[in-house]
Amino acid sequence: MRYKGLIENPSVAYRHRKVLVTGGLGFIGSNVAVRLAEAGAQVTVVDSSVPGCGANSYNLAQAPGVRVIHADIRDSGALAGELLGVDFVFNLAGEISHVHSMQNPSRDADLNATAQLHFLEECSRQAPGRRIVYASTRQIYGVPQYLPVDEQHPVRPVDFNGVHKYAATVYHQLWTEMGRLDARILCLTNVYGPRMALNVPGQGFLGHFLRVGLLGETIRIFGDGRQLRDPVYVDDVVDAFLMAGAADNPPRRLWNVGGAAALPLATIAETIARVAGAPAPVYQPFPPEHKTIDIGSYSTDSSRIRKDLGWRPTIPFEEGIRRTVQYFGPELPHYLSRCAVMATRRS
Repeated sequence: MRYKGLIENPSVAYRHRKVLVTGGLGFIGSNVAVRLAEAGAQVTVVDSSVPGCGANSYNLAQAPGVRVIHADIRDSGALAGELLGVDFVFNLAGEISHVHSMQNPSRDADLNATAQLHFLEECSRQAPGRRIVYASTRQIYGVPQYLPVDEQHPVRPVDFNGVHKYAATVYHQLWTEMGRLDARILCLTNVYGPRMALNVPGQGFLGHFLRVGLLGETIRIFGDGRQLRDPVYVDDVVDAFLMAGAADNPPRRLWNVGGAAALPLATIAETIARVAGAPAPVYQPFPPEHKTIDIGSYSTDSSRIRKDLGWRPTIPFEEGIRRTVQYFGPELPHYLSRCAVMATRRS
């Protein structure tokens, strides 16, 4: 039976509505903000631009109607007017680096758990009952006990990033169970596409592969390249956010969001290299700091969000990479150092 809370075009739910996007200068957040602005929403972005978290003001260059507040999400004074009148919140603030979380657990806890708790307290006080869509991560599940991973999989993160993102996930769930907020949660797998943070270490293997490929260099794969991942194109992910926010009284409030196909890392790297015109990838052993948090193969069971909200990924991986390379072609100096870009273009 079709869930009655769905609407055929979720973008219409945001027309002339006031929407707040935290972390909106980052990769996924900026794509959400741009789409909302295109849909006619009154969009305000809040981003503290913490070094290493991927904020880039150029990400909103094509969305001149979006207001930007440079503030921490814990700053209740800066957000008071925004929260009091907001209709929807898309919460994408935080750090995503697994390696950084192991190097500095306290920093990761501050950005991904403590900041979220303070923010949700303010939301529940100033805007009780407001709808919030939170960007969680597949990293909360840790090493998969089976594939594909569904929402019933045990939560056993292998790094502090997964621990703290799970804490924030539970904060959203608890405030909702208390009747103070209306939160929905998306556990995202490896997202890629335009506006990725190519120049920030620790933002994931896809950003690294793309940076190397776009510079015409050789992609290096840790291990034998047979580990599986199911990358998902950012436009598909934005669709999931808008569907989750637009649905009234969904049957469930936490969904896994992954790509259409599980691909070996070797295939992923070879596709990026071929589309970007870079040399063929090579293989090397895992460095010690990566081996301890490697989860092996991972693929997502997205059947729950397909059943509940009608979402499914639509962009095949190679097509997504072509779109990504096409975007970054003229825009690369805004995402990588000009020296590196000029050196590449001279070669």
